[in-house]
Amino acid sequence: MKQTAGFIGGGRVTKILLQGFKNKNVKFGKVVVNDTNPEVLANLRKQFPDIELSDAKNTACQDLVFIALHPPMVMDTLELIKNDVQPGATVISLAPKINLPKLATKLVHVKNLARLIPNATSYINEGYNPVTFATGFDPPAKKEILDLLISLGTTFEVSEEKLESYAILSAMLPTYFWFQWKELAVIGNKIGLSNEESKKSIHETIIASLDLMYKSGLSASEVIDLIPVKPIGEHESQITEIYKTKLLGLFEKIKP
Repeated sequence: MKQTAGFIGGGRVTKILLQGFKNKNVKFGKVVVNDTNPEVLANLRKQFPDIELSDAKNTACQDLVFIALHPPMVMDTLELIKNDVQPGATVISLAPKINLPKLATKLVHVKNLARLIPNATSYINEGYNPVTFATGFDPPAKKEILDLLISLGTTFEVSEEKLESYAILSAMLPTYFWFQWKELAVIGNKIGLSNEESKKSIHETIIASLDLMYKSGLSASEVIDLIPVKPIGEHESQITEIYKTKLLGLFEKIKP
């Protein structure tokens, strides 16, 4: 791409997107990154030596600007850089909670506003990334952005009110399971399997289990009934309650 890209925020999500673009050999005119933490920038540059590090105002001058900040920081940061964002730029916010109307109050001169809920699996180009565009977003620019984001994995347009739902059920979903899979691999080692055997068993079985649940044509109850012995069955109600309490509570906090 001839377009330049600026990332306001150089943390985890910026690392994920830059790695995904790198994997697919996506080239920008230049990539400029700003962050208030010098250590974060130093670590990012070790992984991506071609990026330029600059202040927020210069970063905001690029053709494509990603707002890679936590929600509480977004509006104050936009206030600082709003006059530096070019009218013809495309601005993509990666944060939940701050909706397009709120973004537009700071970027009144920018019509190409979008929001993306990124996924960590974009690091290996297998993301599941919902995106929404402001009314009036330039159609050719929209196609260009979709083509770019598709390089990160599955990218699909949704209505804005569903973005926070996908934040719960997609972006954060891996965190509900990763620590369990890690512990299961440890248990596998303790009961006689090698690291490789444990990882392969967990990986293959989880993928097959997902296909069985969602592609077999069986109901959830019918699938669950296929295995009579449930070693942690007595704790299912407790786990279910944790999901309901924590995730529904979090959704209430992050929705606009």
